Amino acid sequence: MAASAARTEAIVATAPAKINFSLHICGRRADGYHLLDSLVVFAGIGDRITVSPADELRLTIEGPFAGALAAQPDNLALRAARLLADTSSGAPAKSRYLFDARLTGAPGAHIVLEKNLPVASGIGGGSADAAATLVACGRLWNIDPMRLADREIAAKLGADVPVCLRGVPAFMSGIGETITPAPRLPQVSLVLVNPGGPLATKAVFAALRGRMSKAPPRDSVAGLTDAAALAAALAHFRNDLTAPALELLPAIGSVLAALEQTPGCLLARLSGSGPTCFGLFADEAAAGRAAAALTANKPGWWIAAAPVLAPRQAGV
Repeated sequence: MAASAARTEAIVATAPAKINFSLHICGRRADGYHLLDSLVVFAGIGDRITVSPADELRLTIEGPFAGALAAQPDNLALRAARLLADTSSGAPAKSRYLFDARLTGAPGAHIVLEKNLPVASGIGGGSADAAATLVACGRLWNIDPMRLADREIAAKLGADVPVCLRGVPAFMSGIGETITPAPRLPQVSLVLVNPGGPLATKAVFAALRGRMSKAPPRDSVAGLTDAAALAAALAHFRNDLTAPALELLPAIGSVLAALEQTPGCLLARLSGSGPTCFGLFADEAAAGRAAAALTANKPGWWIAAAPVLAPRQAGV
């Protein structure tokens, strides 16, 4: 829809952390893309996107991790906005960042990214930001972001963006473009721990060196009634990127060991390409106690407790 029909008020969308309960690398295509099979959930902690009307597309980054990002054309939030705007303009956009709406007739926006999650941390911060930008700019411009094909989103913005756009527990496969809703999972909480220092996804995949696996049947996580049952089921899954991530950043091993030794932790695992790891806990109280204990002992780590969002809560 044309920019003249767009809203005039600011729009806010949350960008919850994406957690890979499992991540199996199943193969590699001729074009170099890896084929994935991953169970993804979302945590009750994340970034925030606010968009408001503007003559051009521009980005401001705020928040505790703002210093690790630059408001440049390759920022995923800006790339997501351009991808959506191109659906209304019908032509590639141009501007001091991406395009000048006054010249092309495409919509503009001032995007404010409140960066609360560590950068390059394996919990989908950039992908969640891109997905939230698609949602917020879509509302501002009256453009449905679901008009974009999942395959196009995955190829242009990254494998995690389609599942983040839906924002509900799901299995993702292919290169991230095939999304299947997950069975209803028990309500659980997480402790997220990052030892510091970004870990580039490209480098982790380069170090994979053919270490791949086949995921267990998806119905093995169906019908689970409590956190212990979920942890037992997830023990049969894995994250194939753990070994290469450990080679590149051995501190991940210290994080996993610390989580495993924390009272109440039912499962400890790397999320995505890392370096953030998660511990699975039965409830928010147990996760809160664990996070407090870890913070006292490991002051240099980023540590946060958060519930896993239920489907009705998780949408951006």
